Amino acid sequence: MTRQLTDDPWDSTLSPGEFTAVAGVGFEPVGQVLGTAVFNLGNTGAWACPGAWTTTGGPSAPWTPSLAPLTKAVHAARRLAVARAVAECRALHGDGIVAVRLISAPFPAGGTEFTAIGTAVRARSRVHPRQPFASHLGGQDFARLLRAGWVPTGLAFGASLAIRHDDWRGSGLTGRRRFAGNQEVDGHTRLLTHVRREARARLALDARRHGGGDGIVVDDVSLDIRESECPDSGTATRDLIAEAVFVGTSLARFGRSRRPATTGPLTIMRLEREH
Repeated sequence: MTRQLTDDPWDSTLSPGEFTAVAGVGFEPVGQVLGTAVFNLGNTGAWACPGAWTTTGGPSAPWTPSLAPLTKAVHAARRLAVARAVAECRALHGDGIVAVRLISAPFPAGGTEFTAIGTAVRARSRVHPRQPFASHLGGQDFARLLRAGWVPTGLAFGASLAIRHDDWRGSGLTGRRRFAGNQEVDGHTRLLTHVRREARARLALDARRHGGGDGIVVDDVSLDIRESECPDSGTATRDLIAEAVFVGTSLARFGRSRRPATTGPLTIMRLEREH
């Protein structure tokens, strides 16, 4: 028999199919939860054009730096939004949040608003986790993994921003595009490889904050590429900015002994959907 915690009806972001799937594995919604944080972003940590930096000063050694202060702020904003959603879940006596969506959008008064929204659920059981989990998995995926013997331990994300100067010299970006014909643009390849690798590494580190799961189910990978005018150039050169974001859920097997987080790499799995 389920303990009634409130006389008020609950609301959720679940579709009828998701609700049925969650109920089928012994959970019930207790309410919609939301966490939000507005951050002022823009500090890159560089006094000049960061994309024009080189390791040894020569055009043959282009360097792709991370925008560390900006990346740190983006991570902090998302973590704060998720933490506030988890706090709402705890206030509703929920065991976790399913179908979490992370949204970022410009705030009308300035800055960027980061929002985490999902549905808090509670297990029809006498055993409950000490800390509510958060998961990006929808109702059907959440139920499918529970039936397979896996339980979410937390929402994990990794982001990386980097910038590269685009000119005709050693980096060869603009010049090669215009005159070299059909061949790889090496500078662009390095930039995209860098942000993807760094975002993936940050995803694994973030997952370890939840106690060290056995793996991560990744279902949201985005890559945004944009150009901006170079602030240090008197000519029509541009900086290329790339941002990679990985969002996933760390998982642990049922009944496994709790062990300290390891320093080895975590397995990252893409969830196969049923069609």
